[in-house]
Amino acid sequence: MSSASGVTNGHGKEAALYEEQKSKIVKVRTELGQLSGKSALYCSDGSIARYLIARNWDVRKATKMLKKTLKWRSEYKPDEIRWDDISDEAVTGKIYRTDYFDKSGRSILVMRPGCQNTKNANGQVKYLVYCMENAILNLPHGQDQMVWLIDFAGFNLGNLSIHVTKLTADVLQGHYPERLGVAILYNAPKFFEPFWKMASPLLERKTRNKVKFVYSDRPDTMKIIEDLFNMDELECAFGGKNPAAFNINDYAVRMREDDKKMPSFWSPENSALASEPYLMSNQKPQESSSMGVKSEETDSEKREETDTTPEKKEESDTESGKGNTD
Repeated sequence: MSSASGVTNGHGKEAALYEEQKSKIVKVRTELGQLSGKSALYCSDGSIARYLIARNWDVRKATKMLKKTLKWRSEYKPDEIRWDDISDEAVTGKIYRTDYFDKSGRSILVMRPGCQNTKNANGQVKYLVYCMENAILNLPHGQDQMVWLIDFAGFNLGNLSIHVTKLTADVLQGHYPERLGVAILYNAPKFFEPFWKMASPLLERKTRNKVKFVYSDRPDTMKIIEDLFNMDELECAFGGKNPAAFNINDYAVRMREDDKKMPSFWSPENSALASEPYLMSNQKPQESSSMGVKSEETDSEKREETDTTPEKKEESDTESGKGNTD
């Protein structure tokens, strides 16, 4: 077979897979039934595809998952949370969206668990949801994922909470599937390792694979950051050259401006969101196939995965030379 024939055959298989995936999106839409208002806007082709990818293109499981999200959004109303509702959680800069993007154009959320300033788990989750909705609002056209930069400066044992971690995992994995591109855990202390071994089973395998441990004194791991970010824009705290620091007053102005944009983003007139096309470019074909791939839905299936310590994950990451952001 000539190389040209091989390429043609490869394109043919990819096209067939793409059509199969589009047909599954239609099936999920049919299973959802008639939708209106924000639910209809939420269920774009791209959004349905994220749920299918999260459930390995299993229509039944993806539909079940999406229905739960639609119920959650109608009750929790994440798009209606405003800055003044959560500003008390934000004052220390424990989570904020940067005003720059990574090299792939993804929104960046900086998280500093050492700056935790409240003990209200529900309030903490509500603020994270607000930040997620804001990051999605600011995604450039054609991009649907974000990056988390988690800075462990000032982190201590008192900041550890399995309860908050579980609440966070439930919300993020259940209602924001395929929104995380990669999570950088920067300078995690040694005492974090036992907590990670307890907490990591709460995460699905795909999510765990997106977690990268980076250490400022390990040039091999710092390459992950250098590959992901423009170092002139990246903050000094993460090894970049940007001296800017978080300022709550400046940030409040930015967020209030974004609050004004949110209603139009979710208005019925925003037909562009509802007709968002499904693009195949965000996932690898071999990982998208529903054939012979086990879903990650149940806790028992999640526990079958082998736990990985931060040190072993670092070795795996650096051996490949780049972070896995699938």
